[in-house]
Amino acid sequence: MTKTAGMNASRRSLLKKTATAALLGAVKSAFPAGAFAADAGPEVKGVKLGYIALTDAAPLIIAKEKGLFDKYGLSEVQIIKQASWGSTRDNLVLGGAANGIDGAHLLTPMAYLIAEGKVTQNNQKVPMSVLLRLNLDGQGISVAEEYASTGVGLDASKLKAAFAAKKAKGNEVKVAMTFPGGTHDLWLRYWLAAGGIDPDKDVSTIVVPPPQMVANMKIGNMDALCVGEPWNEQIVNQRVGFSALTTGQLWKGHPEKALSLRTDWVEKNPKATQAMLMAVMEAQIWCDKMENKEEMAKIVSSRQWFNVPVKDILGRLKGDINYGNGRVVKNSGLQMKFWQDHASYPFKSHDAWFITENIRWGHFAADTDIKAMVDQVNREELWRAAAKTLGIAAADIPTSTSRGKETFFDGKVFDPENPKAYLDSLAIKTIV
Repeated sequence: MTKTAGMNASRRSLLKKTATAALLGAVKSAFPAGAFAADAGPEVKGVKLGYIALTDAAPLIIAKEKGLFDKYGLSEVQIIKQASWGSTRDNLVLGGAANGIDGAHLLTPMAYLIAEGKVTQNNQKVPMSVLLRLNLDGQGISVAEEYASTGVGLDASKLKAAFAAKKAKGNEVKVAMTFPGGTHDLWLRYWLAAGGIDPDKDVSTIVVPPPQMVANMKIGNMDALCVGEPWNEQIVNQRVGFSALTTGQLWKGHPEKALSLRTDWVEKNPKATQAMLMAVMEAQIWCDKMENKEEMAKIVSSRQWFNVPVKDILGRLKGDINYGNGRVVKNSGLQMKFWQDHASYPFKSHDAWFITENIRWGHFAADTDIKAMVDQVNREELWRAAAKTLGIAAADIPTSTSRGKETFFDGKVFDPENPKAYLDSLAIKTIV
């Protein structure tokens, strides 16, 4: 390197550091000691965020109900109910300025599928940013009552003969999830494949919006399903099916939903993005406290938000699981986590698993550059900046962007440094 080139590189590095310091300084001046300063607030007072009636949307609802968005200068935030993940996608493509939404409580893989134009009309690529993980665990796989005698639970292979017999009689075996390539699709597929059932050959996979799962199970439109709460618990309470498992049994501490926004909104409104992150993080801390579970259940159950009975939410929120087949577990430790165990931090290694599984099932090509895709969409550095400004304890801020190797219930291991080895270890897959 020449002396001049070296000086230029040093100057660029200095300018970058100066710009970063200026941004952090602006954020700190806007939120001194974690509170909002009226004279140096966010660029905008509002943002349009979509949500589906699922318990893991609670941090957004609590941030709104408890005035936390207001606290950080976002007094005009709109939390807008979406009918399905498909409508969420369509409204994200539109954007808030065109009567859509700016961001959403979102199935984490959807941010990548939308960014790559894999699930949008005309394959339109809409740059997305994953800013924060809303929760760990807390989803479920439910099965129709007709399969109760199989004793099916974590081991899906107990359904194999029953499914084959039903097909032999000319009947279709239908399993439901909420969005192709989304988390519920991936949990359902993982469970079936681990039991030797090919989700693309042995059953028909259908898409049903979360709030419509119970009604469809009630009329016999599906044999099994994967969805978030409160719908699995409602299936049990209405005695139309039972829970084979909660997804924490597949992978304890698994990532689930994310707060994801259009990248153009994030880049245009950096202070508002930080304000939003701090409000939601504070809500997550509140949601995770056991003494707040009952109040939280009452808030989200209301007609305005979910319009479901409190009893359909509260049990599993506390980790008390009635599987509906005679099995009841108190204090299971499988409750949804909003803050503990670094639940809020968007580990890049987790996003790498979501992409790898979408390669497994043909949504992304086998030669996809996983790391590059994650680095483009995952904005964990913004989470860290918000956590620092909020005064989050060092112990609650991960030291690495990777949680390391992950082990699943069937013994399979995902090493984020070697996704191919993981894919090679899987017997059932559809890779293009």
